Amino acid sequence: MPSGARPSFDLVVATVDRVEPLDRLFDSLERQSHERFRVLLVDQNPDDRLEPVDDRHRTLEIAHLRSPRGLSRARNAALDHLSAEIVAFPDDDCVYAEDLLECVARRFAERPGLDGLTGRAVGSGGTSAPGWKADAAVLDRDNLWNRAISFTIFLRRDLVSQVGRFDEELGLGSKTRWHSGEEIDYLVRAVAAGARIEYDPELTVAHDEARVSRDDLRALGRRDGASVGYILRKHGYPKRVVARMLVRPLGGTLLACARLDRPRAGFHAATFRGRLAGYRGARGE
Repeated sequence: MPSGARPSFDLVVATVDRVEPLDRLFDSLERQSHERFRVLLVDQNPDDRLEPVDDRHRTLEIAHLRSPRGLSRARNAALDHLSAEIVAFPDDDCVYAEDLLECVARRFAERPGLDGLTGRAVGSGGTSAPGWKADAAVLDRDNLWNRAISFTIFLRRDLVSQVGRFDEELGLGSKTRWHSGEEIDYLVRAVAAGARIEYDPELTVAHDEARVSRDDLRALGRRDGASVGYILRKHGYPKRVVARMLVRPLGGTLLACARLDRPRAGFHAATFRGRLAGYRGARGE
């Protein structure tokens, strides 16, 4: 890419079951002020339900790929087809602001030494969940946990080639109990390879959080907790870090109990149990 030129994007969209949310994402992509991008749509559906979506968005350049179910497997299926300078991983139910790709492209064009950029998730009202950090930072393996989620990650293709494939033990649809955290694992590996990845809280992507029942909230805590434990063990985090990651949900449990918030107390307690079980049961590389 010539110095100062705005880069192109490959947007890897792994999808299964959803149709209307995917339409909304594609609507937002059609409104992008930066037009140098294509969509690598990795279809995990057993039928052709997405053909009408393709037809409704003919102005987009869409490469329609197929993959068995599993988020990491689907993203890996797209990695062999990359050609753009920048790679992103929008969820099939997120929405891009009209100038998002333009802002990211400008940042990479102005900063040739920048290997990656992450932003913050917001709901439709423009606010984020409390766990998101408000301060900008260069990511390292200790601070990246609350500064990235898959649909806010933008990486140079050279870095993606260096880091390689997603860990298929992680992510929704995996054959293990580690059903999240695949993007955190990927960033840990990228940082370990020497990549400079910056978090900018002003860079946002809209993604509404689903309403969940009390039982589902606990299941979410166990699921995400187990994946965090897997990553801590896999990457050999020191005991002090492991202890800190275990103490945090315990503190959240106590605080929620003091506030008589039983659902949140159950969530934090389930997160603690999940992290502990994931750490004890995780397999190393």
